[in-house]
Amino acid sequence: MRKIPVYAHPAAGWPALIASTRKLMDYKAFLRGSLSVLHSNQPKGGFDCPGCAWPDHKSHKTLDVCETGIKVIASEAMSTRADAKFFAKHTVKELQGWSGYELEHIGRLSEPLYYDAAQDHYVPISWQAAYAHIAKQLQSLDSPDEALFYTSGRVTNEPAFMFQLFVRCFGTNNLPDCSNMCHEPTSVMLGKQLGIGKATVILEDFEQAKLILMFGQNPATNHPRMLEMLAHAHKQGCRIISINPMREQGLSKFRNPQKPSHMVAGQSDNIVDDVIQIQIGGDAALLTGMAKWLTKNNKINTDFIEQHTSGFAELDNWLRQQSWTDVERGCGISKAEIINLAKLVADSPATICTWGMGITQHVQGDDNVAMITNLLLLMGMIGIDGAGASPVRGHSNVQGDRTMGIHERPKQSLLDSLERVFKRPMPQKDGLDVVAGAKAMIAGNIKAFVSMGGNYSVAAPDSSAIQKALTKNQLNIFVATKLNETMLYPGVDNLILPCVGRTERLITAKGEQFATIEDSMCQIVATQGHLSPIIDTLKSEAQIVADIATELFGSESSIPWQAMAEDFDVTRDYIAQAIEGFEDFNQRIRAADRGFHLYHPARHREWDTESGKAQFEVPKYPITYVASQMAERNAKFEADSKQKININSAVKNAQSNSESDSQNNTQASEQAVWQLTSVRSHDQFNTMIFGFQDRYRQTDRRDVLFMHPDEMSRLGWQKGDKVMVSRQDSDDKQRTLGPLILTEMDIAANAVATYYPECNDLIDLDTHAPDSKIPAYKSLTVILERVTADVGINAA
Repeated sequence: MRKIPVYAHPAAGWPALIASTRKLMDYKAFLRGSLSVLHSNQPKGGFDCPGCAWPDHKSHKTLDVCETGIKVIASEAMSTRADAKFFAKHTVKELQGWSGYELEHIGRLSEPLYYDAAQDHYVPISWQAAYAHIAKQLQSLDSPDEALFYTSGRVTNEPAFMFQLFVRCFGTNNLPDCSNMCHEPTSVMLGKQLGIGKATVILEDFEQAKLILMFGQNPATNHPRMLEMLAHAHKQGCRIISINPMREQGLSKFRNPQKPSHMVAGQSDNIVDDVIQIQIGGDAALLTGMAKWLTKNNKINTDFIEQHTSGFAELDNWLRQQSWTDVERGCGISKAEIINLAKLVADSPATICTWGMGITQHVQGDDNVAMITNLLLLMGMIGIDGAGASPVRGHSNVQGDRTMGIHERPKQSLLDSLERVFKRPMPQKDGLDVVAGAKAMIAGNIKAFVSMGGNYSVAAPDSSAIQKALTKNQLNIFVATKLNETMLYPGVDNLILPCVGRTERLITAKGEQFATIEDSMCQIVATQGHLSPIIDTLKSEAQIVADIATELFGSESSIPWQAMAEDFDVTRDYIAQAIEGFEDFNQRIRAADRGFHLYHPARHREWDTESGKAQFEVPKYPITYVASQMAERNAKFEADSKQKININSAVKNAQSNSESDSQNNTQASEQAVWQLTSVRSHDQFNTMIFGFQDRYRQTDRRDVLFMHPDEMSRLGWQKGDKVMVSRQDSDDKQRTLGPLILTEMDIAANAVATYYPECNDLIDLDTHAPDSKIPAYKSLTVILERVTADVGINAA
């Protein structure tokens, strides 16, 4: 076995402080950024970090922000402007060739821009002229359903509520958002099984848990503030198990920057007790094996099951039909290891299951969430202290946006409530999600695209096809703080509307405003920036929505758009009337330092489901789905290779060229079928690329393919080799990416990984989960081929 080079230092600590400081300077935001850091996640007047959605602890800290959060803050707080002078120097065609990293660092958008096709430049436009263009194009559509309105999870509650109201007043439910690409299986399956698609835990439950099972998560990179709570739980005696195809080095030890003793004395806390390295896509199989052993050995909570659940008999019957051979084949670890994990669950009086996108972003992502929930229900681990379901959202208000009504498939109760409050009909037909919206745009059925934040084409699968489709639209509108790739594929009318950032003060005619967000655990908190806006003429997202609505619907509209934008108390009063759980919103958000927790029925063992009870769900896909996909693809590949070799051999024999024949056999043997997953580096947040240093994985480039060194040895490959990645998509079309540079990682057998979003063109829009429609970013069956000749980067 070859030794794997590992990051030998604890997570966070001095390297995190140094990297954060450097990033503030890289963005030329040292002063503005440092001032913002001091106000980040602070109660009473601070702002909520625009990074991840990890909750704030009830105890107050003078500095409460992580390395990733500081990078996100630095990005927004930079003083450099991407203004008219910048765009006059660079054509859009030129900017299309810039990387995400380069675009991220050009500066803050500071004035409204309109694409001039004759010049191929973005040029300044007045706010009023921009609104006139927008209204004209939206009014010219044959149907409101020809428009697609996308939302990023950074949008706070008040403008999100206004945006969904505007879209529905316009006449459509086409409201895709970034949830469609991250935690949609969580929303769908928890909603179906527990009655609400959100976490059942609060932060304090982590202090009382005795067992934490972490599925498909890398907190050290994606939500570092979670590390402190994990380290604290571990110190309290909680056992923590990471279930992941990759052994992430940032989860071994944690040096807390908040503890002077840690920093000065070089101390650190342990985090995980063990890492279970299953196959990519093997989570449902692992959970099936655990549930199978627990039910057979009567290690389940029968009182809870009888009183609070429905569907146990069907699940139990299904579990009995699953063979241990299939369980092992499906997850890639032994029966003995699975039983040992099941025994830990059986012995734990308080278990939390927490998961990230390593669980959700699979074709069988719905099944993965269903089996996690099944496990918790079998053990009665919903509705008791120190236990429950803890999905960790990746963007600061992605959950809050959903609560505010940003949803393409709204509940009838929401539509009825909006009709009652605003005295006007709401569209009843379900709208388009990210996948369906992208397909409709590619087919030419979408004529207008409106993006409230985000980088739609780069975050979604089949990025190149979406970017091409954007150029066919009559109208594209982007409300944003920074330029990104999606904005560089303009349609007939293309407008960029710059907005105030989360770190900046929002002062209107009614005075200084604060907004609110909802974190991963249903806590509603206030957020109020302290920096002066990068330029005085910037508008808030709420004001932009109000201005477009006024231009489109007329000043006589019965809805007071301008009043809502100028005074968020007015908006919150409407939210209190329209959204369940927000009664007395203005009073409650001001009453406590850390806001208030939304009532969660399942946390109190109240089940808002069709049966009136918590629901067990039988998976739809075979537990050997991924293994079978690989075997099927491998058989096809071997047949194709054999045919190719036979043809080549016949030619070589005719030419008496045995040396060339041998070379072809060698080339074919170097190809193999693998399961590919996508990962984010330590120097990025979602599609934002801050730099190229992935500290814990010890690489400083993004064009890499991670593989276990033992697998390299088996193939006769070496670190630094160039490898092409290809797959057959749902239409049997070959997609390729590469060449990528082979790099070592402690990852499961038959598994490789590369960076998101660079790999997104490998994914077609039809490779997704059946109910949630989430794209399979985390599990693709691919062919690898080592190349020796110089080949240019190809992502087709």
